[in-house]
Amino acid sequence: MTLAFCMLIFGLAFLVWSADRFIEGAAAVAQHLGVPTLLIGMVIVGFGTSAPELAVSALAAYQGNPGIALGNAYGSNISNIALILGITALISPIMVHSQVIRKELPILTLVTCLAAFQALDGYLSRVDAWILLGLFGALMGWNIKIGLQHHNGFTENKENTKHAEDLMPINWAVIWLLIGLILLVISSRILVWGAVEIAHGFGVSDLIIGLTIVALGTSLPELASSVAASRKGEHDIALGNVVGSNLFNTLAAVGLAGAIHPMTVGPKVLKRDILVMGVLTVFLFMIAYGFRKMGRINRFEGALLFICYLGYMTFLVVSAFNK
Repeated sequence: MTLAFCMLIFGLAFLVWSADRFIEGAAAVAQHLGVPTLLIGMVIVGFGTSAPELAVSALAAYQGNPGIALGNAYGSNISNIALILGITALISPIMVHSQVIRKELPILTLVTCLAAFQALDGYLSRVDAWILLGLFGALMGWNIKIGLQHHNGFTENKENTKHAEDLMPINWAVIWLLIGLILLVISSRILVWGAVEIAHGFGVSDLIIGLTIVALGTSLPELASSVAASRKGEHDIALGNVVGSNLFNTLAAVGLAGAIHPMTVGPKVLKRDILVMGVLTVFLFMIAYGFRKMGRINRFEGALLFICYLGYMTFLVVSAFNK
């Protein structure tokens, strides 16, 4: 148990440091290549920081632990919106500058509705899983197409490149991007291992472990990356990271887990966890979309999200020890 506590503390400290290096590299690469920082947030940062969710859910499904597989993915989505965006908005209100995110938010809402629909029969089949993976592939292709379009338009605009000499050299930017990504994944795995060992010592169920400690642990890269991005004024990376990560989790992590091993979806997952995830997603859509003006998540809305996360975690912990 002592080793687990040490790994948890070490993993957290290591995570914060690697996230800062990762964001610096990501922003510099985006500017060198003429790719919008939002696309970097949704694709590279979103995929990279979602790697722990993909690995944990796939491994859990292979080992026959659907509670951890689903709890990790859906719990991470809840943490991403309520905890990460809540804390990020409390530090600095998040402005939605890009039109791309206005397209991604409705897609995330529809994908969340699809996840709820697939869970209605209490079973995630391989057909359900391949539908999710197919949508994931189509979405990735769409994002890449948009990125190329933005790249072509950007390279023709010399105003955007006039400060290129002040940027981190492209070679070092790529190196820090890759090193930061690798260290993010490694440090999150160290932290999750320690957290799971501690949880098992208290006899907590796999579903609760997946929804709380594992979900929080695998969401820490998103938390560290979004906070670091917000501190640097990269709001598109902060929000795009969360939206992209939630799409990855719902489509790729759950889809991959279901393709490996079809799984039962318990009634609590649908009535409690997917419901909370859906409500938070709709709320995020309403406050960030900006129907008549630029979208914005202010500090008050960030506080509401953070309070929702604390309330949800408290409910899970109380229900786990009062079963």
